[in-house]
Amino acid sequence: MKPVRFAAVGLNHDHIYGQVNCLLRAGAELAGYFAGEDDLAAAFGARYPGAPRLDDRRRALEDPAIDLIVTAAIPDERAGLAIAAMRAGKDVMLDKPGMVTLKELAEVKAVQAETGRILSILYSEHFENRATVKAGELVAAGAIGKVVSVTGFGPHRLREATRPAWFFERRRYGGILVDIASHQCEQFLFFTGAETAEVLSASVANRAHPHRPGLQDQGDIHLATKDASGFIRVDWFTPDGLSTWGDGRLFLTGTDGMIELRKYIDVAGRPGTDHLFLTDRKGVTYIDCSDTPLPYGDQLVSDIRNRTETAMPQARCFAAMEIALKAQALAEAQS
Repeated sequence: MKPVRFAAVGLNHDHIYGQVNCLLRAGAELAGYFAGEDDLAAAFGARYPGAPRLDDRRRALEDPAIDLIVTAAIPDERAGLAIAAMRAGKDVMLDKPGMVTLKELAEVKAVQAETGRILSILYSEHFENRATVKAGELVAAGAIGKVVSVTGFGPHRLREATRPAWFFERRRYGGILVDIASHQCEQFLFFTGAETAEVLSASVANRAHPHRPGLQDQGDIHLATKDASGFIRVDWFTPDGLSTWGDGRLFLTGTDGMIELRKYIDVAGRPGTDHLFLTDRKGVTYIDCSDTPLPYGDQLVSDIRNRTETAMPQARCFAAMEIALKAQALAEAQS
């Protein structure tokens, strides 16, 4: 079978490596890459020496042998690239956030509907996290009954000295709820099975970085459907003493049990990542999820071939960004 061929266009966030690797694991072929920045292109080329560097992004968009455009460009450039790619007949995989304004979201949705292309956002804290994937399997199997509450924490390490200038420009990265909390918005929809959610409250703040006025270093969202509630908290306060970039956690409460995820570290506990704790009527069970398969890449490749929606429903892809964008707008209107 002919492999799905893809090009990486826009390498501004290191998430591009996770995006590329998940496709390579699925048997897709990296046909080339474009970056206007020589340093980013050199690092990418060293990682994937068999792929040619393209001198213009149009080489990827106009090549009929390329099926998919993958990007981790600066966030405010992603929507425009996605629109151009879809109109050129390509499917698209975006890093999150897929767009930074509600206007961009409306435009992308319209072009996706017009062209029938696949527009997928790789929410890595779900699709590239084995504990989250395992939790999805358990919930689908009825392990905790009906999910009635989802609480997600997304702390990150700032690494201020290594960040590019755009990282601190609100208009470019979209705000902390758009940039980080879109992960948790997608997980809320996934685990509750909801199509959308109401934002009850939201806040953003710059608590400790007055010299970076465009940075929001803390944010939260309270959201709900008629059947479930959710709370999300994100920040840039992971201390240097932690051995990983953030102690990401997810708490699922169901009518028959609970699941807690410690995605990247079990503080002062078990080594490694992908820890899951299941509590039900029988007791408490620890599950090491480090061997859980990650199906997203295989599913997306299959979707591209068969024009299906197994990796992620198109509606949920957009709904997660809509919730994050509305929460961001609400938070900023009140601050």
